[in-house]
Amino acid sequence: MGLKRIQLVVQGRVQGVFFRATAQREARQNALTGWVKNRKDGSVEMVVEGEEDAVKDFLAWANAGPSTARVDKVDIKWRSYTGEFSDFRIAGG
Repeated sequence: MGLKRIQLVVQGRVQGVFFRATAQREARQNALTGWVKNRKDGSVEMVVEGEEDAVKDFLAWANAGPSTARVDKVDIKWRSYTGEFSDFRIAGG
């Protein structure tokens, strides 16, 4: 298995629907680290690191989002794990 990192950009109705707070809760429950932030274009961007299975579970969650959201598209980029994060936080943006 191993440690993985993904960068996601989620488009749809994803701002003002508790997407960031729910993403933070999901990530912490799965021992993932990284960050989530709103982007000026109305999308939400995330960087997530952790065990491969947990990252894949988070990715599955991100494709649906919280019940208040409407996810239209998720752009995914697999990156090299860095271990630079100690927690999962909501970043500015």
